[in-house]
Amino acid sequence: MPRPARRVTIRDVAEATGLSQAAVSYAMRGLQVSEETQERVRRAAAELGYEANPVARALASGRTGMVGVLWASLEDLWQQETVVALGAALLGDDRFAIVLDSGGDPGHEERLARRLVDQRVDAMVLAPVDPAAPFWAEVAEQVPLVVVGDALAGARTAGEVVFDNRSGVTLALEHLVALGHRHIGVLTPTRPSTPDRPGDVHVRAEAERLGVRVTITTARHGLDDATAAAHDVLASPRRPTAVFCFSDSIAHGAYAAARDLGLDVPRDLSVLGYDARPVSRLLSPPLTTVDWDTTAIVAATARLVTAAAEGAPRRRRVVRRPSLLEGGSTAPPRRG
Repeated sequence: MPRPARRVTIRDVAEATGLSQAAVSYAMRGLQVSEETQERVRRAAAELGYEANPVARALASGRTGMVGVLWASLEDLWQQETVVALGAALLGDDRFAIVLDSGGDPGHEERLARRLVDQRVDAMVLAPVDPAAPFWAEVAEQVPLVVVGDALAGARTAGEVVFDNRSGVTLALEHLVALGHRHIGVLTPTRPSTPDRPGDVHVRAEAERLGVRVTITTARHGLDDATAAAHDVLASPRRPTAVFCFSDSIAHGAYAAARDLGLDVPRDLSVLGYDARPVSRLLSPPLTTVDWDTTAIVAATARLVTAAAEGAPRRRRVVRRPSLLEGGSTAPPRRG
């Protein structure tokens, strides 16, 4: 029986290029050597069929090549698509994502965060359920954290890609008020145990400024749960004339509830989403929503996570500002 071919090592690449093993290692990681040398090493490695031994690399560098990705709720379409894109970006940088879903539960979120610390990930990127939880300060001392969405209160992060939720909420409510709506239902995934998220807080402040009534209801991202929550709001004798949903996934539930109740969108009910999912353009009518530019969010997050995993975080804060993407789901309310 033929013996398996010997694994190509970093020594073989060093001999082929006339460089030291240390120089080859630096070139593989894009450190301390010229672009020309990096290209020469990569070309030789490809010709020889060299693949980095992850165990040896971890022992030599003290890094595992693993990045923890802890997301608030993967029932949400935006979060699903963002995690997929982020995982691909990390893989392109020769890093592997350990993806965990908090399921919207703050207690579960803490347990999973601590488990990722135990797994010795090089960095952790998270879209938090509870950004104000005190345990984040302790976790941040043990592993570099990059946060997406809302900034963490009291924890020193390695990087932040935060959403300007004040602008997003203002865009949404001013659009509905300009159409003539004066009673707006708000469907949010925020639980009573985490009431201080910036977006939800700003809804109340903006409603008061604009002189409109808002009814805030908790709704999970899953279609069945979102539909049930929207049904309860819309079945009320004094139902709102518009609903503003803090995710497109929840807005899909509002469409389903309106259909079940015989309400026409937008003639009987205006619906507005919050994260511009491509599938929302396929709804009838297409959803009016707030667009945060997911591609830019993923690129900024991957850049900050890579720096944090390499031990060179820049403590950068990227603020994403939204735009309104108008579909056909919002219109002036019916009179009477």
